[in-house]
Amino acid sequence: MADILVVEDEADIANLVRLHLEMLGHRVLCCDTLAYGRRALESREWALLVLDLSLPDGDGLGFCRALRDADAALPILMLTARSSEHDRVRGLETGADDYLAKPFGVLELQARVRALLRRASLLEPSAPVGPLEVPPLRLDPARRAATRDGEALELTATEFDLLAFLARQPGVVFSRQQLLSEVWGYHHEGYEHTVNSHINRLRAKIERDPSHPRLIRTVWGVGYTLDVSEAA
Repeated sequence: MADILVVEDEADIANLVRLHLEMLGHRVLCCDTLAYGRRALESREWALLVLDLSLPDGDGLGFCRALRDADAALPILMLTARSSEHDRVRGLETGADDYLAKPFGVLELQARVRALLRRASLLEPSAPVGPLEVPPLRLDPARRAATRDGEALELTATEFDLLAFLARQPGVVFSRQQLLSEVWGYHHEGYEHTVNSHINRLRAKIERDPSHPRLIRTVWGVGYTLDVSEAA
């Protein structure tokens, strides 16, 4: 059971989301404005935020960006009618962990929520795993903490899992579809931009020069790999 905050101004959609997340056993609070959502976020700890982008008192993109700057760990699922690839990429690059366009299927909504909570270790605690040492990176899965050259990295839950997956098999090239399956936990085609956006955000945090990445390398036509051969 997890506490989930839904910020959505369309009552029918908010009620639909609440109903189907409560069917999974979660506690759900629905807010219809950003102001209400801010007060709710300040009042208690939440396991997941489901956020609409078009709200009567502001834009969810700016809200997401500010929230991500303040809290790197809270999983965020964007739920919005803005369905173009450009809008999806913008949403992911502001800090969302996943993106679901309206109209959506309730089974897919439930699957996305389960995957986000699982990655945040809120539903299924994993067995203790020792630290991963791939110089200059060090990851501690038990504490969900990562450093580069001893300096702490502020990673979201999804960014940490993506980096940890690559770090467990450095030098191995993974396609975007493989990363979607292994890190996000679903197999839908057409969501490769989700991987691309998270790779870009991760590079901005771990690379010395994100415009010329040396740790997370692109293998054109194939995918991505973690390259620590030069201890970049």
